[in-house]
Amino acid sequence: MAEYYFMSQLPSLDGIGDQISLPITEERFLELCHRFLGKKAQKEIEHLTLSPSRYHEDSTSALVKAWNEGERNLRLALGKARAEKMKKSFDQENVYLPAEAVRVARMAVEIESPMEAELFLNQYRMGFLESLRPMDTFSEDSVFYYGLKLKLMLRIRQFDEVSGEAAYRNIYDSIMNGDRLEAVQ
Repeated sequence: MAEYYFMSQLPSLDGIGDQISLPITEERFLELCHRFLGKKAQKEIEHLTLSPSRYHEDSTSALVKAWNEGERNLRLALGKARAEKMKKSFDQENVYLPAEAVRVARMAVEIESPMEAELFLNQYRMGFLESLRPMDTFSEDSVFYYGLKLKLMLRIRQFDEVSGEAAYRNIYDSIMNGDRLEAVQ
């Protein structure tokens, strides 16, 4: 019952473009989660991430498991595609990579503009997340879906083309030169 009341309070994120401000902050979303969800669901919310560990992490949610696996596969495919483009080796640890993740990674690596590549990847991630959207809009998985979607939307709004290009070039040059430089903030 709490999920019904909770989900009915959340503003819709559907149809919001990249330039429009979001109707809710992540802090407000988390505050509402702590008010309306049980301890188990709160713990799951606290572990929602756009950057899952390279190694399998357990989750009580089928949606979160599927998201983490899909994002992990995409990141491994991106690492492999980037390494191939630079003629370097990449250890994917004998993980089977789905053809779709490999295809998307190869396409992203071929995009010249880092910003355009990130927009392309974000669009893919949004589509993948949408494919996981629960049928029951008042379930815990719907809350997790909403949290992940909010995180994706917030992430893309943080990008700045000029500083992103500088950080990309810095990282790329350090890789090509064998240095261990970090991204410029």
